[in-house]
Amino acid sequence: MGQNFELLVNFGLPLILIVVAYFVGSLLEKRHYQSIRAREEEYFGFPVVTFDTMPEDWRVSSSNLVDGSVVVSLDYFKRIIAGLRAIVGGRIRTYEPLLDRARREAVLRMIESARRQGYDAVFNVRLDTSRLANARGNGEGTAGVEMLAYGTAVKFASLVR
Repeated sequence: MGQNFELLVNFGLPLILIVVAYFVGSLLEKRHYQSIRAREEEYFGFPVVTFDTMPEDWRVSSSNLVDGSVVVSLDYFKRIIAGLRAIVGGRIRTYEPLLDRARREAVLRMIESARRQGYDAVFNVRLDTSRLANARGNGEGTAGVEMLAYGTAVKFASLVR
């Protein structure tokens, strides 16, 4: 009885935690994507462009730097899969949704900042990404990523057609 209990604790409990982490992580990721899609629909039509100069027909009364930042962490299941993939090399698919969510969330936060301040568009949009190392501080592994979106928000004086 004691040996079976010890096996259960040593092997079963970690396995259960990994499975729970996978399902909880998947659920949270799904909810985040739903939130992102709803907000993207809400802001559809708000001009956000990467041009480094404004379009000629934009007449601007004021401008300001706006940004949006997000830190998204990896769940342990994805870290395990990414670690296994790193052994043989190649595309790490488990990181792709993480980066997609981070990019889209950062851009949405930048748009929300511009709208809160009364701006009508954002141009010269840029993205920066930083990898956050794990808590051990040894530089190995990724705890998550920070994505920063920033650009120049403008308030239209008039739109010339």
